[in-house]
Amino acid sequence: MTSARRKSYGVKGAPYAFLLPATILFALFFALPIGYAIWLSLHKVQVKGLGLGSGARSEVWAGLENYTDALTDSELLDGALRVLGYGAIVVPVMLGLALLFALMLDTERVRLAPFTRLAIFLPYAIPGVVAALLWGFLYLPDVSPFYFVLDKLGLPQPDLLDGGGLYTALSNIAVWGGTGFNMIVIYTSLQAIPAEVHEAAKLDGATPLQIALRIKIPMVAPSLVLTFFFSIIATLQVFSEPTTLKPLTNSVSTTWSPLMKVYQDAFGKGDIHSAAAAAVIIALVTLVLSFGFLRVANSRTKQEEAR
Repeated sequence: MTSARRKSYGVKGAPYAFLLPATILFALFFALPIGYAIWLSLHKVQVKGLGLGSGARSEVWAGLENYTDALTDSELLDGALRVLGYGAIVVPVMLGLALLFALMLDTERVRLAPFTRLAIFLPYAIPGVVAALLWGFLYLPDVSPFYFVLDKLGLPQPDLLDGGGLYTALSNIAVWGGTGFNMIVIYTSLQAIPAEVHEAAKLDGATPLQIALRIKIPMVAPSLVLTFFFSIIATLQVFSEPTTLKPLTNSVSTTWSPLMKVYQDAFGKGDIHSAAAAAVIIALVTLVLSFGFLRVANSRTKQEEAR
């Protein structure tokens, strides 16, 4: 083989050499666990006799039995309904506040903009478990300074860890922690809008409110789609907040959310096969919803471009 031919092979193989480490990591830590979860979901443990002794418990093929059981499990379905109610509060409030803060920071008259951005973003840097634990103690009437102030003022003291108030308590934790990240994404898009667009709108006599509604928000629509997409995924995967608040109240069950149900089946009941089937179903629902929303968003974008 001539040196020129070896050099040609080396140039062609260079991209694959750069992709090899990422491909190996993807296979080991993403594709392989997914494949193993699917394999577990298609099997079950068969117990012979009293289940004692070697060979009394064996893993056998179950087909779609675990999926059928998961789809008819009332605890999993109830958890999904609770998550839908939770998401109906979290997503619009969090994205609405993120958009509002981003628009306020993008104005010319704002003061201390770097400090304000950091203050809004800082809660996102706090781990979810720490944030849930912090807010959990603020919700407890016996130790919360808020309840002390309300008591001194003679105002009603709502129980945020029971009944319908629980959704407000959990939603507040998610909104407090996630608004800053979404704000940064939207604010970055606002900063990318050319200054000529703003100047032209001002020359036409547009007010700051009109500029925000008719220029800024439409131009950052892709960022709004992205943040909505991430928020939906995070909502469907809610786990740390209700799990952390569970020791503080009896209103949060061990199967409050679908992921809590998966955790309970796998490590509480020891039924890893049913847990794997439920996890695969949750992943498929997340994938379908995300893909469907992106298709709708892309179709609307193409329609607007065609106009």
